[in-house]
Amino acid sequence: MEGDGIEEGLESATSPLLLGDKSTGNTTTSNQHSITPVLVFSTFVALCGSFSYGCSVGYSSPAESGIMKDLGLSVAAYSVFGSIVTIGGMVGAILSGKMADLIGRRGTMWTCQIICMAGWLAIAFAKKAWCLDIGRFLVGVAIGILTYVVPVYISEITPKNLRGRFTSANQLLVCCGFAVTYFVGSIASWRALSLIATIPSIVQIVCLFFVPESPRWLAKLGREKEFEASLQRLRGTNSDISEEAVDIRDAIEILKQTSAETRTLELFQRRYAYAVIVGVGLILLQTFGGNSAVSYYLGTIFAKANVSTSSGPIIFALLQIPTSVATVLLMDLFGRRTLLMVSATTSCLCLFLVGLSFCFQESHNLKELTPIMTLVGILGFGCGFAIGMSGIPWVIMAEIYPVNVKASAGSLVVLTSWASSWVVTYTFNFMLEWSSAGTFFIFSGMCALTILFVWKLVPETKGRTLEEIQSRLITQIPGQNSVIAKT
Repeated sequence: MEGDGIEEGLESATSPLLLGDKSTGNTTTSNQHSITPVLVFSTFVALCGSFSYGCSVGYSSPAESGIMKDLGLSVAAYSVFGSIVTIGGMVGAILSGKMADLIGRRGTMWTCQIICMAGWLAIAFAKKAWCLDIGRFLVGVAIGILTYVVPVYISEITPKNLRGRFTSANQLLVCCGFAVTYFVGSIASWRALSLIATIPSIVQIVCLFFVPESPRWLAKLGREKEFEASLQRLRGTNSDISEEAVDIRDAIEILKQTSAETRTLELFQRRYAYAVIVGVGLILLQTFGGNSAVSYYLGTIFAKANVSTSSGPIIFALLQIPTSVATVLLMDLFGRRTLLMVSATTSCLCLFLVGLSFCFQESHNLKELTPIMTLVGILGFGCGFAIGMSGIPWVIMAEIYPVNVKASAGSLVVLTSWASSWVVTYTFNFMLEWSSAGTFFIFSGMCALTILFVWKLVPETKGRTLEEIQSRLITQIPGQNSVIAKT
């Protein structure tokens, strides 16, 4: 059984999605559509939410000295301000799925950006610490919801041959927001920076009026005319959407027949166990692999290793942009599994190098190598993580869950992400006090575990429609034709 499971994982990188799936010529070539102006514009508008997320992550580091000086905050008070965004993210995660199902993907993004703007304005005009914290919490709620709805919306509007590239652009815009915030924060005051952070919110609020709603959400509600009109706009007026429309309707009809009114507990049926394990597992490994710690405490890590805290973080942010561009270009060429394996392997080796550099520092042997080894390791980790583990788990999350449980599954995944991020960001400084080297060796070990997890459990979803992916994931009943191992 164990050997068969490994064989199955290896086969899924090049074979059909799951055991027993025999693709025909039709399914291989059907639903192949070209890029249209409406599709590009709709994706761009959704990605403004990802840019907002990047701004929120990158804000706390350049704003730290200015806020503490102007408002007289202690280190503890500023730590509350920096970390409360993760609490807001958890609240947003709980709301995200149901909210997106009730008012639609467009309505959810529109509401989120209003909340996000309110949060940034509260920060910009804050006179007391409590006002800062409320603003940061509101921003957290907004980006907690956007973390779910942006990749879901993009995955639902794009054809299968373009879905990987378009959905992975989510991480590219997060990196861009992160880098821009670092740059602007180095020359602008913290109040001006928070006002500048409202720009993507304003752009998205205005432009959402001109993009179509998700066709799959409309089909789920039975709004046939709007469904067809939305799909036709996205694919182009001269494109034949009949086959894709039939596939979407059939998949939703099957779900309606096999599932009663969706409840949160329905997600925990055995038929969804594999999809839940893959989605939640990837997000946990993403966070505990050191991403949150490096993003939130990059300056602290560089300072401990005697690396420049002014230029180091900017170089780190800049390098992630071309790496994320490469991910967008390579996603539908090499597939999800390949990029995840490369990403996890690179991250594992680079974090091990950082751990080794702190070993030299702690033992006082070759400690002069610590700064250069730490810089190389952290920059390598940033590039390695960005090429796969940073964004692909969210792509897979948006692909593997069927419409009837997507709300509860998405909320669970996003909640897991924010909760685990809070654990890592809260404990990281204590871990550094315990052992800097040991901390990074643990992160390296988690990346090694990621390699094994992807190898054995994560299916390849490249070149599949959402309906094909989801139907095969949920129809494999344990004890008959298991998706994890051959029986």
